[in-house]
Amino acid sequence: MSDDHEITLGHIETEVALLMRFGEATRRATGTAEHRVLDRAAYVILRHLDNAGPQNVSALAAQLNLDGSTVTRQVSALQRDGLITRTPDPSDGRGTVISATTAGLQRMAAVRSARTRLYGDMLADWSPADRETLARLLGRLNQALVNRNRRR
Repeated sequence: MSDDHEITLGHIETEVALLMRFGEATRRATGTAEHRVLDRAAYVILRHLDNAGPQNVSALAAQLNLDGSTVTRQVSALQRDGLITRTPDPSDGRGTVISATTAGLQRMAAVRSARTRLYGDMLADWSPADRETLARLLGRLNQALVNRNRRR
């Protein structure tokens, strides 16, 4: 690899590390209650259920690139909080299908709305084209991460 290539990859690594760190710090420091009504795991699961519809734990784990036992634990906490329901899986009598409840979707929507406002404020001086480029490139980065993890 060329030196320029190595420098660019090092810059990307640093920026991603900082993005993760600053993103978490911003989430914790934001004073609005909407940011805190769900933890990160619950938010991601509810977002996925909202987009994809009811799923069994195995499908959910595969889509989120998590171990089934991890998802089962997270789903149990969501069920305890009334944010999801479990029903028998019609295709597998031993399993269950996970569905978001109205309360779960409302909490997820509140967090999504608060985050959207936050990013809107932070990126207010960016051009629409720059915001669209950022969204597209973040989507590509996330897909590359998914693809890499699925190959393992």
